[in-house]
Amino acid sequence: MKLINNNEFLFWASDYNLNTGEGRLARKFINHFKKENRCKTRQIEKKINFILNYKYISPFIGILYMWYFFFKKKKIIYINYLPLWNSLIFLILPPNTILGPITGGANFNTKNIINFFIRKLIFPKLYKLSEIILIKRFKNITFSTDLLKKYLSKKIIKKSNFNFVLKNITLNKITIKKKIDFIIYYRKHSNKDSHFSKNLILNLIHLGFKVEVVGDTLNIEGIKNHGFISNKSTQKLQKNSMFTIASGENVYSLFVIECLTNGVKVIIDKRFSNQIKFYKKRFKFIDLKNKKSLNKLRMIV
Repeated sequence: MKLINNNEFLFWASDYNLNTGEGRLARKFINHFKKENRCKTRQIEKKINFILNYKYISPFIGILYMWYFFFKKKKIIYINYLPLWNSLIFLILPPNTILGPITGGANFNTKNIINFFIRKLIFPKLYKLSEIILIKRFKNITFSTDLLKKYLSKKIIKKSNFNFVLKNITLNKITIKKKIDFIIYYRKHSNKDSHFSKNLILNLIHLGFKVEVVGDTLNIEGIKNHGFISNKSTQKLQKNSMFTIASGENVYSLFVIECLTNGVKVIIDKRFSNQIKFYKKRFKFIDLKNKKSLNKLRMIV
């Protein structure tokens, strides 16, 4: 982005929470934007009680605010939610609105027929539609990761920045003696579940590993569920953990990145080894379905 004079930018973030992935990504974007452009930013306040799920209503309330301030000739930033498949948001935002990181994953559940149909057949068509809109209506395009690159044309790739989520990462030293063997982030989601095997957790428990979980409750005897705790508490657990498991759905999720920065070794199924392009030494590739492979980790713990 080009250097901008010291002006105030108004931004809308449907989620600016410290304890959610979307919220932390939004904060990371704003902090980076302010530093890069040497400007001030101010969040547009939301004093609205939503009847329906805010994930579906709040973005469109934000778009109305964007148009209001656009006609007042203010500089505006729209941050989340911005999945590449949601062509409608890109279409109805004011032209040249500064966009937060565009998100989306390239791997999907092949077992769920409806999920497979939507992500395999419908999403790619929406990606192309979004690409056309982005090229015509926006100057600077930022993607959270590079997972969607294979769906994009050379024209938009040339115009875009990728892997924003990996900016400004400082890796802490890995230490061997830790209280927790595995710290795992679990969310109930139709697409995420296909990349997260409960049998894997059962195998870890049977092998005697100490497993602790943050996020949704995982009903498996022998693990400790912390639930949805603050990001500060989560990072404290990470610093006391030896390993985590990266989902094939998004190998560079914010949780994985925080684990990397906090000295956690990341275990990933060897099927996804080609997706690891950064900090490769911090990843360990094994066959997660092979109990013998998991048992070898005991020599490290």
